[in-house]
Amino acid sequence: MRRSRLAAYVSSLLLAAGIALTGATTAQASQLAATGGYVALGDSYSSGVGAGSYISSSGDCKRSTKAHPYLWAAAHSPSSFDFTACSGARTGDVLANQLTPLSTATALVSVSVGGNDAGFADVMTTCVLQSDSSCLSRIATARAYVDSTLPGKLDSVYTAIRTKAPNARVVVIGYPRFYKLGTTCLGLSETKRKAINEAADYLDTAIARRAAGYGFAFGDVRTGFTGHEICSGDSWLHSLNWLNVGESYHPTAAGQSGGYLSALNSAA
Repeated sequence: MRRSRLAAYVSSLLLAAGIALTGATTAQASQLAATGGYVALGDSYSSGVGAGSYISSSGDCKRSTKAHPYLWAAAHSPSSFDFTACSGARTGDVLANQLTPLSTATALVSVSVGGNDAGFADVMTTCVLQSDSSCLSRIATARAYVDSTLPGKLDSVYTAIRTKAPNARVVVIGYPRFYKLGTTCLGLSETKRKAINEAADYLDTAIARRAAGYGFAFGDVRTGFTGHEICSGDSWLHSLNWLNVGESYHPTAAGQSGGYLSALNSAA
């Protein structure tokens, strides 16, 4: 435990924590900051799509100064900070484009990846535009992929991280559930919302299992987002936004700080 894409409508789905930062965690974070660098890898949930305040030089990767990696670095002043997470990234993109900053001097690595590989952008497109049965069928296909193919792809990423940064604590960060259930809410049916939440849990469980196999910590964001889902009245997630489709189903700035940063603080 110590070791540790939505071209159309969405990115990924999954977990949560938002556990309060304890004194021990604060001391640990300070030690990490003092002893080495921090490298933030992953997809749009790590780059900060939906949070605004994008760094112009990051281009289509849409890295935000309100994303949890940037916030963590600002708070803890690591000896170096490399922010390579990119909107749309799949496991292959992390391997090909994001790992260069990793080294023996890297003390902390965070990564969120797997949802784009599992096809959840297409899942959300199907669930938004088609019937309940079509939505459930597409989710079943995604779950089958999570069972059969995703573990090997995650293994490739985790092996590369451990090889390139053998001394780092690695925090694998999950995805939130999207919807508050049992409440009146315009948009998707309760059947669809429930199935999407369950798919998020299923994906998170698979990711957490692979992370544990490498001794990596898992940053669970589900608890932090509880009460802040779409349909909650105080959502930390964007719902479908026809004016800016790319931000749909991504955390807001409040979701990055209240949900994702809290999870990273607890696991780092």
